[in-house]
Amino acid sequence: MNIDERCIEPAITARTRAIVVVHYGGVACQMDAVMDLASAHGLAVIEDAAHAVGGRWMERPLGTIGDMAAFSFHETKNLTSGGEGGMIWVRDPELFARAQVIREKGTNRSAFRAGKVSKYEWMDIGSSYLMAEVNAAYLWPQLAEIDQITLKRRSICDAYRAAFADLIDSGRIAVQEMPAGTYAPGHIFYLKLRDESDRDAFIAAARDRGVLAVSHYVPLHTVPAGRQFGQFVGQDVVTTRDSSRLVRLPVFYNMSTEQYGLVIDAVSAFFAASP
Repeated sequence: MNIDERCIEPAITARTRAIVVVHYGGVACQMDAVMDLASAHGLAVIEDAAHAVGGRWMERPLGTIGDMAAFSFHETKNLTSGGEGGMIWVRDPELFARAQVIREKGTNRSAFRAGKVSKYEWMDIGSSYLMAEVNAAYLWPQLAEIDQITLKRRSICDAYRAAFADLIDSGRIAVQEMPAGTYAPGHIFYLKLRDESDRDAFIAAARDRGVLAVSHYVPLHTVPAGRQFGQFVGQDVVTTRDSSRLVRLPVFYNMSTEQYGLVIDAVSAFFAASP
């Protein structure tokens, strides 16, 4: 469900400046191959690590391998600031300094507060990207417990995987794959059903049993902004097909055994009625 590193090079043009990789569901892209390709072409690598807090590639934390990364603390993520929120990681000190300016409405207020300048001035483009202190306070203790949160979420995903082993082995469904070298933080557990009709029937049946199952995401090249500003390089063999048949099951830190048992029962009941 990640970018196919073999398809990156044909998409590179004279205008290309960076490769953006998305660690979907917290499962790492093939970062060694991506970094080698970026080095060969003089490109930056930006990691979309919104799903990947606590994830690793070859024991390296996701979001610290490329040149910069974006993390999300949205209410749906493993660690949350209680609504909206996020973090960027920047390797280059000059880019880090500029990021501080952009974050502070285009001013050098961060340098002023650190005593590095006598007054703050408007230096660059920017906006107010500051997290409210109450949101930071909500997030802070979760950062201290990231290992515990990650292990709990992974245990729920493991329970799902074990419960659905027969369905997986028979090919009735597919689930998240874990390539060698990856360590996923249990952000998502999804099923891939036969097709869109099968998926929609499952979502409706799960809802009738009180289970919220959702489908994410719509492929970027099919949405209005994607059609206007982007393009699909190569053949769309996997992307649209898998998007139309993918459904995500509930996973959250304080999910009880009884709660994910209800999800397992809903899945089992649907497939028992729809072999």
